[in-house]
This record gives sequence, structure tokens and C-alpha cells, in this order.
Amino acid sequence: MKTRVSPREIDGLSEIGARFPAVLCDVWGVVHDGVSPLQSGVDALVAYRNNGGVVMLISNAPRPSWSVREQMAEIGVNLACFDGLITSGDVTRSYLQKQKGVRVFHLGPDRDYSIYEGLSVETSGLDSADVVCCSGLFDETTEQPEQYDPILAQMRERDLLMVCANPDIVVESGDRLIPCAGALAARYEAIGGSTLIVGKPNAPIYDLAMAEIGLLLANQPAEGRVLAIGDGAKTDIVGANRAGLDALFIASGIHAAEYGDGGRTEIADVAEFMDRNEAIAKYFMPRLRW
Repeated sequence: MKTRVSPREIDGLSEIGARFPAVLCDVWGVVHDGVSPLQSGVDALVAYRNNGGVVMLISNAPRPSWSVREQMAEIGVNLACFDGLITSGDVTRSYLQKQKGVRVFHLGPDRDYSIYEGLSVETSGLDSADVVCCSGLFDETTEQPEQYDPILAQMRERDLLMVCANPDIVVESGDRLIPCAGALAARYEAIGGSTLIVGKPNAPIYDLAMAEIGLLLANQPAEGRVLAIGDGAKTDIVGANRAGLDALFIASGIHAAEYGDGGRTEIADVAEFMDRNEAIAKYFMPRLRW
């Protein structure tokens, strides 16, 4: 397989930060691991802001941005590492708000009910629902996506649309990888179910994030002047490619075990991985640091 682009390994964001007045940065796997801060990444973003850069966090979290902000504070993330935050939960809320009076079956943990707060929608059982909002597994610590096949079959029988509020397949939680809503959406699509994937790598979340960056900078940055940072090939990097952004791949995130023996991050390994996933990263580093 011929690699289209070999990414350049950098030692720190300081090497390239001056080229970009703003960055779009992933949260899980870059800023924290779901349990505690990834301190070198947090410190890098603080330093970037101290040098005049604007940081917009962009997350596939299936909750409103205020809820994610609260979670980051609770686990000790320095909130000075960002200027703004956009989540796929925000985009999901925007979609549901336009479906006034719709009955929603919530497929996911109770903690994600904040996604409906203030909206004119009604949650209901699957039998009477008009649409399914999937934020994840009911209990991702004990369950696997294949256990949901009977529920997905019922949804398919009723031809219900699944709004996938978190396109991630897996996410880091401490030293574990746990399944996300994207894994259920993939299984639903495989049996002919209709899905609406609202977060990365799709355009709506990038449109919102870029609009916010334009406001923070008081003008829209020129093409090629916003850097996307993330550890998800199919979400962060493909999303950056579709949005026309340069990408910095954080190689020690969710894909670390796919680079061969010991999760090594040699340029050739990362380049081959990017090519296999039809993604292009201009830069890479193991963990984000300044």
C-alpha cells in the first residue's frame, strides 16, 4: 500500500503554534482520559493561549457543553486551557429542538439526560417513540455493543431514525477503552437502520466551532490557519480533512495498540495507519505537549 502523505513528527506544539491563530482540539484522549487530566496536553493548550492563540475544544461528548465543562472541572482539568467548547450534544440538541413535540427513546446512560434539558421533547418507551437518541450503552463498563442487537432489531422493525449523539466507536477511560454510541450506530446501519451522525467527522459540529472561532478572533481566519488536534483517525483527522484543516494526530490515544509491537509511534507506522483509515495528518506526536 502506498502512503499518500507521511506526517511530520514534532516535539511540541510550540514548533508550529505560531502558524495558527486558532486550534480545534479534541477533549477525550488529548485533554483528559475520562478519569484525570492529561497534564502535558492541558499545559500545552494553556501555553498556546498565553502566546496569543485561541483554543476551541470540539468533543463528541453526547451532552451539552456546560455539562462537559463541569465534568472537566470535577476531574481537575485547568479550565484556562480553552476559550470555547462545542460538543456533539450541542448539535444533537439543535436538531431535536427543531422537532417540536417529538417523542424520544433515550438509548444511553441516565447521566446523559441533560441533553434534553429545556427542549420541547418528550422521552418515551421504544414502542411509542418517534425517534431514538443514542448517547451510548446503558452501562458501558459491563456491556458490549452486540448485546443491543435485539433492541436494534425492534428499532429497525419500526423504521426509527437513530440520532447518534456520540459518533466515537470507543473512548479512553483511564487505562481502558470503552464502547460508545458510534458502535451501536454502526450495528444499526449494518441491518439497514437509518442514522443521523451529528458529531465529528461530519460538518455541523465544525460549522459551529468555526463560527465561534470567528467571533473570538473578531474575524474568520484565513484558509489553512486553523489546526485540528485529536487522537481519533475516523473522527478527528477525517473530520479535519473534510473541513480543510491541517491536522495534528495524537498517536498514543485510542489507536496506540494498532502501530505494532508495544504501540510504537514510528513515522512509517503512523503513515500506514493514516493511509489505511483514509486520513491525512500533517503532524503527529505521542502526547500533546508544548
